[in-house]
Amino acid sequence: MFGKTYQANAATVDKKWILIDAKGLVVGRLATIIAMRLRGKHKPTFTPHVDCGDAIVVINAEHVVFTGKKKDKKVYHHHTGYIGGIKERSAKFILEGRFPERILEKAVQRMMARGPLGREQLSNLRVYKGAEHPHVAQQPVLLDVAAMSPKNSVQNQKRSA
Repeated sequence: MFGKTYQANAATVDKKWILIDAKGLVVGRLATIIAMRLRGKHKPTFTPHVDCGDAIVVINAEHVVFTGKKKDKKVYHHHTGYIGGIKERSAKFILEGRFPERILEKAVQRMMARGPLGREQLSNLRVYKGAEHPHVAQQPVLLDVAAMSPKNSVQNQKRSA
């Protein structure tokens, strides 16, 4: 009378490649969309204990934006491991530095599960600061994050206001 509950496994998962252009997109909103797609929660075949998410390529990560005054006031902390070794950097300092893509990588990482499966899913994320990426052979499909909601990009917020 009733069917069995579907359980995906590594052999039945259909992984796709997705390309996201981060130019002008809000960091937190973009990170939530990426984290959801890495986990595979957007698919009807989602299974919590299986890596059923897609591979995601993000380009133009240096052009992500913060709303309000977060670019100047948001502070990231890390510890060197030595006594009194807590260090802090502003978001502006990181975005203008050598590795601006780390802002988005860390935002997504902190939204993912902290365990073996979360680390495996996070390995499917590739973030590049420029418009070039070496994954053309995988033929990634462009995902228009700005069109999903007017709050996802700064340009759409200015138009709707």
